[in-house]
Amino acid sequence: MALTSKQIYSRLLKYSRPYAGRIALALAASLVVAGTDVASAKLVQPFIDLIIADRNAALAALVPVFVIGLAALKGGARYVQEYFIKTAGQLVVQDVRNDLYRHSLSLSMGFFSKNSSGGLMSRVLNDVGIMQRSAADILVEAVREGFTLVGLTGLAFYTDWRLACLAFVILPVAVVPASVIGRKIKDNTRKGQSTMGNLTAVLQETFSGIKVIKAFGTERAEDRRFRDENLSFYRYMRKVLKYDSASAPVIELLASFGVAAVVWYGIHRVISGAMTQGELFSFVASVLMMYGPVKKLTKVSNTVQKSVGAAERVFEVMDEVPEVADAPDAVEVSSVRGEVAFDRVSFSYGDEAVVRDFSIVASPGEVVALVGPSGAGKSTVAGLLARFYDPIAGAIRIDGVDLRRFTLDSLRSHIALVDQETFLFNTSIAENIRYGKPEATDEEILEAARKAFADDFINALPEGFRTSIGDRGLRLSGGQRQRLCIARAILRDAPVLILDEATSALDTESETMVQKALANLMKNRTTFVIAHRLSTIMHADKIVVMEQGAIREIGTHRELLEAGGLYRKLYDMQFEG
Repeated sequence: MALTSKQIYSRLLKYSRPYAGRIALALAASLVVAGTDVASAKLVQPFIDLIIADRNAALAALVPVFVIGLAALKGGARYVQEYFIKTAGQLVVQDVRNDLYRHSLSLSMGFFSKNSSGGLMSRVLNDVGIMQRSAADILVEAVREGFTLVGLTGLAFYTDWRLACLAFVILPVAVVPASVIGRKIKDNTRKGQSTMGNLTAVLQETFSGIKVIKAFGTERAEDRRFRDENLSFYRYMRKVLKYDSASAPVIELLASFGVAAVVWYGIHRVISGAMTQGELFSFVASVLMMYGPVKKLTKVSNTVQKSVGAAERVFEVMDEVPEVADAPDAVEVSSVRGEVAFDRVSFSYGDEAVVRDFSIVASPGEVVALVGPSGAGKSTVAGLLARFYDPIAGAIRIDGVDLRRFTLDSLRSHIALVDQETFLFNTSIAENIRYGKPEATDEEILEAARKAFADDFINALPEGFRTSIGDRGLRLSGGQRQRLCIARAILRDAPVLILDEATSALDTESETMVQKALANLMKNRTTFVIAHRLSTIMHADKIVVMEQGAIREIGTHRELLEAGGLYRKLYDMQFEG
């Protein structure tokens, strides 16, 4: 359900409460700034009536003192106001960005499978960036110009209420076009930011897949795709700029009617003796100064609408409820023997069933292999065990306890994953190995690397374990990256291990080294192995053959070959000839 502007303001207000002291100090300084503007307008009257008309040289000597004094007071107060209100705005939006990032990390894998990473990056960076710029501008301009407008309005009515009423007849008329323009800006800002998400997604895909792009020579096609998205973003932003640029001229045109009426009527009142020249000039000065804040506040309103459009997209993500979360009575699991049982588990992505009535039991230390054609549901079973998803029917138990009874953090601390996508971070080798166990010592890291058969190539690098491996570890070969991932899993020392196609993309020599490393990793652990290459799982204690999400056969390698079923068919296809 879409949030209303009132709900968005209310949520942003909650974020500003911790910085109430800064905001209060800025508000006090704003009163001083507004007071100097009102004083400047008021002093026009004695300047005309007492100094110019009466030719009072003594008072004329004090004019520079008043001018410089007001300027110094206004300058100091304005500095205090802008500094404290802007830092408060920055801190508010920093908290919003931190909460958005933290909440995004808590969302389930299902959310990330339905939303592009580029779109999410756009919300964290671009949308919050608009809020960040807007927060400072809104708070500074709205507070200062609002107080100034109130002060000048009071001065105008105090000087001559009849002229003031005439001047203010036009203001309600100006509100209508300003509100229409604001709504247009909000709608087009939201659409533009959505397009910016697509643009960010194109960038992210381009730089991540640059090798594929160059290999297939599709630079021109990608360039066209980027240009199309960029043009779409420009079209929305052009509309925002069009409406934003129109607001000031519209206000000025409408204001001119009020100023013309005031000057015309005021001259007649001076001629009739109802007011002095100084009073007229003071009033006109206050009215002219008043329309400045009105125009600035209209700009602030436009900025607010931009911010609301961006904030809607930010809070949209923050209102997402994780599909997988800790139960209210979830408990910490301190130790695990490693017995894993799937009891009539079923799962679907939407209407598409990918796992059906899946039941197996893995004893502690047992190796269970999951094989079958592509799309059989093997990786989904692994994802269910890691509790990336929750089954729609049945239960998964570790040591007889349903996974949903454990807290997510404690559950996953007892599970290690080595995936076919060897994801490494752009930091040192030591930090990548330490990722699963931040408190690990250098000696433990060295031992994990040795067991993963990674120490030789690491020590051959210029900086050894301190070597930075680049974005996603691209400076290393596929086999080297995989062995670092295995070292990371060895260091974690979890009793339950998931190997998802851990050798699928390796050459024969690398696979031999990785298989040795995996053998060290699998010792005394309950292991679920997903593999297309049947040669890698022949010695598994239990082989589960899957097809279309269901179990077709279970047995050892020899038993399944002798049965002559689907496993035999897959085996013959791989080893034909």
